Amino acid sequence: MSVVTVKVPATTANVGPGFDCLGIALKVYNTVTVRKGGKCPDAMMAAAGDAFFRRAKKRSFGFECSITGDVPRSRGLGSSVTVRLGVLHGVNALAGSPLDPEAVFRLCAELEGHPDNAAPAAFGGFTIAGPEGRLQRYRVGEGLRFVLVIPDFEVATSDARKVLPKAISLQDAVLSSANACAIAGAFASRDYSKLAGCFEDRLHQPYREKLVPCLSKVLKAGVKAGALGGWLSGSGSTMACLTEGAADDVARAMLKASGLPGARVIITAADNAGVRVRGRS
Repeated sequence: MSVVTVKVPATTANVGPGFDCLGIALKVYNTVTVRKGGKCPDAMMAAAGDAFFRRAKKRSFGFECSITGDVPRSRGLGSSVTVRLGVLHGVNALAGSPLDPEAVFRLCAELEGHPDNAAPAAFGGFTIAGPEGRLQRYRVGEGLRFVLVIPDFEVATSDARKVLPKAISLQDAVLSSANACAIAGAFASRDYSKLAGCFEDRLHQPYREKLVPCLSKVLKAGVKAGALGGWLSGSGSTMACLTEGAADDVARAMLKASGLPGARVIITAADNAGVRVRGRS
C-alpha cells in the first residue's frame, strides 16, 4: 500500500452548554490523501505525522499530503480535526496500522487540546468525550436536520478562547450543567422532543457573541421558525440549529436574521459512520 485516502466528517462541537465535551458528526466532508515518500509542506500535517511516529514508536518515513472537500476553515466545523485525523489515519495505515482507531482518536484529541470535535469525527454520531479519554457514542436519527449558517468571516479558536472568563457564577454553572445533561439524555434515548429549550449556555456563548454579534438573533429566529434549538458551532463563526422538520423555513429565518450578505447555508444530517480509510497500491 502506497496511497491512503481518508474521508473525515465535519463536526459541530459544544452543542450549546456541552463545552469541550459534546459533539456531533455531520454529512459534510474533507478527504485527505496521504502518499508514502516525499515531504509534506503543510506544518499541521507534518506535525501530526511526527506525533504518530513518536506515539507508535515506528521509524519515520517521508509522506506527502493533500486535502479536498467542503469543510470550511476556522468556521467552527472541525476543519483542523479533518486534517489531523486524516493524516494520522493515513500514516497509520501506511505504517501497517500499529495504532487502533481509539488510540488514533486519543492522539488527535491531544493535538487538538480537547476531544469534542475529534470524537464525533472519529466515530460518528453524537459523542460525549471526557478529558481523560472517556467516551460515549450514540447514533443520531436520520430524520434530524442540522441547519448551518456559515458567515464569510473566520473565528480563530485561540481568539475565541481568549474572550472566556476565568470564573463564572454557581448559578450559571448549574444551568449549563443541567442543560448539557438534558441534551445527553435526549440523544441517548433518541427522544429528540426533549431537546427543546435545552441549548441555553452560560459557559462560553455569551462571551463569544462579541465575535459573532448576530448569534442571539439568528438562534431565536431559528427556534421561532420551528427549530428545537440552536448553538454556536464550536468556537464559531458558524451558527447551527437542529430541527425535525421545516428545515428550509428555519434556514430562511436564520439567514435573514443574520443580516450577513456573504453568509451561506448548509442543511445536512448527522454522520453515524465517522472516519473512513481506504488504501491502494
